[in-house]
Amino acid sequence: MKRFKYISLVLLLTIAVSGCTDFLNKLPENNVPVSAIDYTQLSNMYAPVSGIYRIAELANPGLVHWMDFGIRGVRGDDLDKGSSAGDQSQLTDIKLFHYNYASIQSFWGTNNCWNDYYGMIIDANSALAELDKFAANISSTDATNLKLNNQYKGEVRFLRAFAHLMLTRVFGNIPILTDNTTIQTIGKSSVADVKKFISSEMDYCISNLEDLRPNQSAHVGAVTKYSALLLKAKVCADLAGSDNTSTYWDQVISATDLIINSSKFSLYSDYYQLFKKPGKMCNESLFELQFTDFGTSSGDVIGPDAFWAFQGPRGDQHGSNISGWGFMSPSQTIVDFLTARHDSVRLKTTILFTDTKTKGSNKYAVTPSNDTIWANSDGVKYFNGKAYLPSSQMTAGRTDYGENNNIRVLRYADALLLNAEAKIRKGQSGDTPFNLVRNRAKLASITGATLQNVLDERRAELACEWWGDRFNDLVRTGQAASLLTGFVVGSSEYIPIPQTQIDLNTNLGK
Repeated sequence: MKRFKYISLVLLLTIAVSGCTDFLNKLPENNVPVSAIDYTQLSNMYAPVSGIYRIAELANPGLVHWMDFGIRGVRGDDLDKGSSAGDQSQLTDIKLFHYNYASIQSFWGTNNCWNDYYGMIIDANSALAELDKFAANISSTDATNLKLNNQYKGEVRFLRAFAHLMLTRVFGNIPILTDNTTIQTIGKSSVADVKKFISSEMDYCISNLEDLRPNQSAHVGAVTKYSALLLKAKVCADLAGSDNTSTYWDQVISATDLIINSSKFSLYSDYYQLFKKPGKMCNESLFELQFTDFGTSSGDVIGPDAFWAFQGPRGDQHGSNISGWGFMSPSQTIVDFLTARHDSVRLKTTILFTDTKTKGSNKYAVTPSNDTIWANSDGVKYFNGKAYLPSSQMTAGRTDYGENNNIRVLRYADALLLNAEAKIRKGQSGDTPFNLVRNRAKLASITGATLQNVLDERRAELACEWWGDRFNDLVRTGQAASLLTGFVVGSSEYIPIPQTQIDLNTNLGK
């Protein structure tokens, strides 16, 4: 059964939120009053968990607001702001690391990003409190429901930890929020301590989540033990940084070896279709945000707000379903990088070109799926191919850009490349996992792969995706200053905490 078919019983802690509405500015749908919940009905125990998944798939709060992606993605070298110069111009300041501008600290987008993730964390804490109330009604001899309660808590704790990761990657030192009553007084924790917290949370999740692929779960797409192993590997790689002697690399190897040796995962054979409808919830997926139009030409749809449209070709696309806002266009740098390495499969997948033919002042191209994409007066030449869903794969009658596609969050390819990187850093061969990823992209194997080979492969494989891995990889490996215009070590890694949040909690300014 799909997760989104469940009704949310998640409750906001109104006492914690009152007087602090900027921290959480949108209530989840389908809330049920406290008095209406019967915690003895253990058949309803999954409802708070389902509610958190649904919130993760929302924009306010949640993981899919288009601006949050803009802030994460624009700092790397594979995406430009796109659109017209004056449209959300603060994203240009962020890309150039002009963080001292007062406009960045007061920018609605950075405050929105903070609210979205902490709003989700607040709801996750509420869901855990609800699960505790169900747990109080489980007999000590009821092993099945005790196990389920721990599993469900693990799913919520995973999502809460992921939100903390996104926050610390953007803002640096942030509060670790596990108690909603401390919202207005809590202080900041260091980036390292936040990531150690996430790693520790993943230990709980690894012990309590299902030993399955997400697409094997009874709630299809739920995070499992392997989702937690990959998230642990990612934060341990961050903690290790460029120190090849760090024991955190041993933890990366251990976590990714468990994923690989489980034999449960495989790379989807067609890299292009991986990001299209055929690739939804395939055996490469360790976590996806799921959406649907229910296969009907009109009516209800569960979608990620404007997440896809934000990246679509801007302007009049002649009444077609490929219109968008024109933001987050692939950079000339990533086009040149993929072209120079003859990476044709990933070039075709990642980049929608608009300069192959001209008609008057417009430029257009015919995509691999025969949709005509037009450029516009902003001069944007490229659009994100990973955000493009061909009209031939859309439900008849549906016209919103990208509708009925999922957002890929964690993939097996990432686990393979982290495994290769960690092994090379520890003096071992990383060729086997490394070449699995290369061969899927129709590239020849390399014997004796180097660290830079792996980092280049990560760049090509993850280019233009939505979680900021390119920028994070440049920072953790010490390459940001040499490759990113305006980047200064020690001051450009993180965006200032929004002034609105400091006004609400003065401890955030310390």
